[in-house]
Amino acid sequence: MLADRLSRYCQSLCYDDLPSAVVHEVKRRVLDSLGCALGAWNALPCRIARRVGQSVQAAEGATLWGTNHKTLPDLATFANGALVRYLDFNDTYLAKEPAHPSDNIAAILAVGEASRASGQRVIQAIALAYEVQCRLCDTAALRPRGWDHVTYGPFSSALAAAKVMKLSDAQTLQAVNLAGVANIALRQTRVGDLSMWKACAFSNAARNGVFAAMLAQRGMTGPSPIFEGEKGFMKLVSGPLELPLFGGEKGPSEPLTFKILDTYIKRYPETSKSAALMSPLKSSAASRKSGILTRERPPITAFPTVWLPPCWTGRSRCTRSRPNI
Repeated sequence: MLADRLSRYCQSLCYDDLPSAVVHEVKRRVLDSLGCALGAWNALPCRIARRVGQSVQAAEGATLWGTNHKTLPDLATFANGALVRYLDFNDTYLAKEPAHPSDNIAAILAVGEASRASGQRVIQAIALAYEVQCRLCDTAALRPRGWDHVTYGPFSSALAAAKVMKLSDAQTLQAVNLAGVANIALRQTRVGDLSMWKACAFSNAARNGVFAAMLAQRGMTGPSPIFEGEKGFMKLVSGPLELPLFGGEKGPSEPLTFKILDTYIKRYPETSKSAALMSPLKSSAASRKSGILTRERPPITAFPTVWLPPCWTGRSRCTRSRPNI
């Protein structure tokens, strides 16, 4: 069963399994995420999420970034994760289902703080979250079925939280079951004129993953088999999920590389579909400003999504800045 396999991988992954390049990339992603969070500090969705977190005080909880207030780890995950995501500037992974895997980082740091975990354990958990989310994204697309990409998030965040919290194999398995049964997100989040929820969709998924791990730690169980069951995740949400080996697991000749090495940090806050346009557009704009460019501007073509009408006519900042990713 897939949930058992995910649980075993979570239990088996050790810091010593991580190549130095993976550890380096984890640190880069943490710094990149904190930079994104600083830039989004005053954004309205982030302020709302922060106020919700501040309504609960937990002395042994997790800090709401930029404040001295400690709240429950799942509420800190929601508020801090919204900061990371709001500008659409955090990292990207392109596969059958696109993703922004650093969306998991706020959850891991929140649980790590509350659990007083070591830096090495936090690094393990981040590498684990990237592995789980990206491998799922490689295997099956959710968008054609009407589900949002963040639907994979509760699994990756729950397993990462389980790693940080040192859950047993049985507890980790239940965290996966609980993460999957009640956290299916609609693609409507990214259709038409976009709302504030786009900035919060994954932080909510991660919050639910953390909550699943917290419940499992205290003995809560979830339905099984969550993936292969008669009304399970594969039948109703994703279709078949045939995951290959994970990073660090030994293949026919050598251990597989880790997925974090296949993600990239953005140079500009743009959709992946318009990334190739950004440098030439910036260069062209600079040339016009300096008077170097005097001829008629060249024609530019792009992936159709970039030119969807909501990108230009949408009422909200979220719609105008990014069409539907």
